[in-house]
Amino acid sequence: MKKFVLLNGKVYVGRGVFAQAVYAEDGVIRCVGTDSEALAAAGGGAETADCEGRTVIPGLNDSHCHQVSVGINMSQLNVSGTRSAGEITERGRKFLAGHPELCRNGIAGRGWNQDLFTEDRRVPDRHDLDRITTDVPIVLRRVCGHIAVVNTKALDMMGMDRTDPPEFEGGTFEREADGHPNGVLTELLVGRAGSLIPPYGAGEYEKMYERAANYAVEHGVTTVQSNDAGSLPVPLETMFSVINNVHAGRRTLLRYRHQLTFRNAAEFKKYLESEAFARRREGDPHVEFGPLKLFKDGSLGGRSALMRQDYADDPGNRGVEVLSGEEMDALCKLAADAGVQVTTHAIGDRAVADTISSYERTMKPGNPLRNIVNHCQITDRALLERMARDNICVAYQPIFLDYDMHITESRCGPELASTSYAFGTLDRMGVHIGYGTDAPVEDSNPFPNICCAVTRTDKEGWPKGGWFPAERVDVETAVDAYTAGSAWLEFHEQDKGRIRPGFLADMTVLDTDIFTCDPGRIRDILPTMTVIGGEVAYRR
Repeated sequence: MKKFVLLNGKVYVGRGVFAQAVYAEDGVIRCVGTDSEALAAAGGGAETADCEGRTVIPGLNDSHCHQVSVGINMSQLNVSGTRSAGEITERGRKFLAGHPELCRNGIAGRGWNQDLFTEDRRVPDRHDLDRITTDVPIVLRRVCGHIAVVNTKALDMMGMDRTDPPEFEGGTFEREADGHPNGVLTELLVGRAGSLIPPYGAGEYEKMYERAANYAVEHGVTTVQSNDAGSLPVPLETMFSVINNVHAGRRTLLRYRHQLTFRNAAEFKKYLESEAFARRREGDPHVEFGPLKLFKDGSLGGRSALMRQDYADDPGNRGVEVLSGEEMDALCKLAADAGVQVTTHAIGDRAVADTISSYERTMKPGNPLRNIVNHCQITDRALLERMARDNICVAYQPIFLDYDMHITESRCGPELASTSYAFGTLDRMGVHIGYGTDAPVEDSNPFPNICCAVTRTDKEGWPKGGWFPAERVDVETAVDAYTAGSAWLEFHEQDKGRIRPGFLADMTVLDTDIFTCDPGRIRDILPTMTVIGGEVAYRR
């Protein structure tokens, strides 16, 4: 029997309710009360940890991310924060010179954002990357992951070296004046380009996942609902083994729930008939199999989010439909028949509407499988009301506002912007909401995310009072969305996301009182301790 007591804390039990201490036995909370009550319940022989008066919240649960990809990004060319195409070229040259062994088959990276460039705010092209090298393919994804720029070598390898290159379904590319592709690709073409660079070995993926998982734990995250299997160019069985091996070796205590991507109904049907699906509830209790993860459209920043009307700043463009209605219905029907939840990447208002329609055509009334609209960024009032009426869940990433509030009105117009990123409205409507980061699109750190939900301002505190401030939520609502709300999305509302008897002993001790500090300071909060299953997984 393993006993653990957390003492001398300000333990968040629920809105306006705090305790002092927690006693956990074999990973489950048995007592929440005063120090003396917790110690009495333990009855001696317990490991203790002194919170020194600090605030304790439930372990944070990222409702959607790509945790293995976080680890991959830590091992690739870092182009985040670049301020020009020229800086991308410069970083690429230095990376190639410093890491020739990592570049022998190609160079991959992610993180550039042309809207943040301070010089020549254009999307980089093949010529910028050719100045790094033309010997191996280069594939650099935009921060959103839905657009990439590649060099001429990569275009050649894809058969796009002619002035009349082949068309590709589910993705687009741009041309130069003479018709030659300029190296800018969208959606499914991004994945096709990425496959030019050989995948890592299973052992390398394990190291990457371990590093990324423990980075999340250091930032107070105790569960991730992560889309790696099917979204990376690795067989499902290999990705399952990568996650299982890291957990079997106790190289991380992070809880992991698979979100599985299949590009068509035939692939998904094969999985449903496989031994892996039949045995999905066996194995390490820290690893679970969750929903089918679908992609309906692209990103707002890349103007590939699927819209009902033309982009206000790009007439004639309504985004990219990655998955047709017929394909999505077939996948959702298979999931419904097999009792599998569905979560769908949908950002533009048409993507959200079409996703809701597919759910309505295939799910049982009341949405018992808790199908989710993931991202759910651009919405009007009618779409919000449909989601509430159908009991459709939402996985939000409030941190997206840090950038998106600067472009949404120019992309969509002020009227549609005013009903988008509707954190407050959907909460008031009673919709089940979980928060997450979509890491590596954003950092795994949850506290800037919570800050954005509460303040609706960017890192500089703009705009004063918040962007469409009616959609702000209070701190308790944001913390609950990141804990109990995310637990609901994974059917764990009875044992995760609260500090209560009978719940898993997953807790995060904070260096600053999140409930009383200036809201703008929330983004700077860091954990001093992360507890998972009654074990100290991280201590600063």
